[in-house]
Amino acid sequence: MAKAFEILAPTTKISLSLSTNRSLFYSPNVVSKRICCSNTSRAPRFISKGCKLVGCGSALPNLQVSNDDLTKVMDTSDEWISSRTGIRNRRILSGNETLTDLAVEAANKALQMAKVEPDDVDLLLFCSSTPEHLFGGAPMIQKALGCKENPPAFDIRAACSGFLLGLISASCYIRGGGFKNVLVIGADSISRYVDWMDKRTCVLFGDAAGAILVQACDSEEDGVFSFDLHTDGNGNRHLDVGIKQNETNLANGSVMGFPNTRPSFSDFQMNGSEVFRFAVKAVPQTIEASLAKAGLKLSDMDWLLIHQANQRIIDRVAVELEFPKDKVISNLENYGNTSAASIPLALDEAVRSGRVKKGQTILTAGFGAGLTWASAIVRWG
Repeated sequence: MAKAFEILAPTTKISLSLSTNRSLFYSPNVVSKRICCSNTSRAPRFISKGCKLVGCGSALPNLQVSNDDLTKVMDTSDEWISSRTGIRNRRILSGNETLTDLAVEAANKALQMAKVEPDDVDLLLFCSSTPEHLFGGAPMIQKALGCKENPPAFDIRAACSGFLLGLISASCYIRGGGFKNVLVIGADSISRYVDWMDKRTCVLFGDAAGAILVQACDSEEDGVFSFDLHTDGNGNRHLDVGIKQNETNLANGSVMGFPNTRPSFSDFQMNGSEVFRFAVKAVPQTIEASLAKAGLKLSDMDWLLIHQANQRIIDRVAVELEFPKDKVISNLENYGNTSAASIPLALDEAVRSGRVKKGQTILTAGFGAGLTWASAIVRWG
């Protein structure tokens, strides 16, 4: 039998609070129309809601590779690596470990902290540029979590900016789509795509997964105050993993008119100096934009957490902003650049150690391939 439900007709404006200082105006109203429909979606539309971060989790591979370990296979040293990057150790997927396993472990920890069951997840966003399936890893994660209600699950590919884009997307789905629980997972295994003989790039990366549960709340409790995001395709040449054609055996390929090739990915390519110049300029600018949109000041921020790419970048951004060094979150020394996992991994460690406390405000920013960069001001808990 067809079920009746109500939708709101867009006739008058109501205010949706983004922070204590700003409002976003929507157009759904008080006048409703009653209609019949044979199928209803899980999430009602036009819901004026806030959103908050209520759970986090992370997961790491078992294999730890130190700078000293790398000196055994290449011409480098602990001093050379650490002085240029701030990195001393990283974790690498090995044996039977998979990125999907890490993502599921991180997601389960976030759900447990939030006290939310997998069946109550309305949307799963898998932020990864290195999924183990060509068509995306989110469906496999949804399956492994045991989400029986079949919530939508899909990938976001933006490399090191991916998690922040996922977090921003989650807030938009909650505010504009009526979703209640959105699971955002950042996970990458860049180690699979680096040339382990190229000391300029391979020493930088580690593998990991991190997850955040973003939950709908009353607008007064809103914990995502503002965001700012950008992409400049002209910068893609500075940070890329391109497709290359490999010879393979395709019977009668030339006769049928298509080449005897099959594509695969090249090794990771990066112009480190250009990425450094880009990051130390773009990150402070996007942070200042998010602060202006929220009507907040740097002095209102409890923590600064930016993508863990290079300690020199983190330090330079803090200096540019004149942000107190003791309020900058960094775990780069232990894990290296974990791409989309870096922000949720660092946040999870800071929360579970008691360093970041409920109600504190975090200024966060990501930057990476694309070139893509973004920032957001969020409150924990």
